[in-house]
Amino acid sequence: MQFFSNQFMDFFTNLEKNNNREWFNINKDVFNKAVKLPFENFIEVLLNNIKEDDENITLSPKEAIFRIYKDVRFSKDKMPYKTYVSAIISEGGRKDFTTPGIYLELSNNGLNFYGGAHFLEKEQLQNLREFIVDNLDEFHSIINNANFKKHFGNLLGEKNKRIPKEFNEIAKIEPLIANKQFYYLKPLDSKMLTSKNLLPKVMELYFASKQINHFLSFGIKTEF
Repeated sequence: MQFFSNQFMDFFTNLEKNNNREWFNINKDVFNKAVKLPFENFIEVLLNNIKEDDENITLSPKEAIFRIYKDVRFSKDKMPYKTYVSAIISEGGRKDFTTPGIYLELSNNGLNFYGGAHFLEKEQLQNLREFIVDNLDEFHSIINNANFKKHFGNLLGEKNKRIPKEFNEIAKIEPLIANKQFYYLKPLDSKMLTSKNLLPKVMELYFASKQINHFLSFGIKTEF
């Protein structure tokens, strides 16, 4: 099934050159027909597929999709529109940034598939680090799984310059313990957006990331 046409890419190519309210309002019909509605349809179908695998995902597309309008109140960049559409699929949806899930960002450049734990509270990070220490073999097995490595390579994330002293020794064995984020990324080029294989490819990435998301989710909720 094909969800997006070349008009999708054309809209964002033009938006990058004309990121202002006057241009956007003139082209709002194009946005609705070529971007907003196809993206909502894609997310709805994707959600239905994921719900068949995970009963904890009960989101509607509206609860998953972010608005294209930027909040520029505290930003130096005053351009009013994002140059992409995006959605987050997790138990909490777009209002929950801490529960591990998958995040999709689509633009004229293609699709970026992100996942993992990107925004962790201090207590959640401590829980996760302790959980990794207690389950180090399982953690290594998951991040070194051939399917995960094939699609995503390695776990990414910024590191704390200083970590609690109880993790100093284990950090010599597993440097990822110093991470304050645990995420992964797979970019898909723009040709994939107009391909009938888009949904199967995204589902393939979802299943490849399922184990690490489950591990991270369990870890941040486990109190020691």
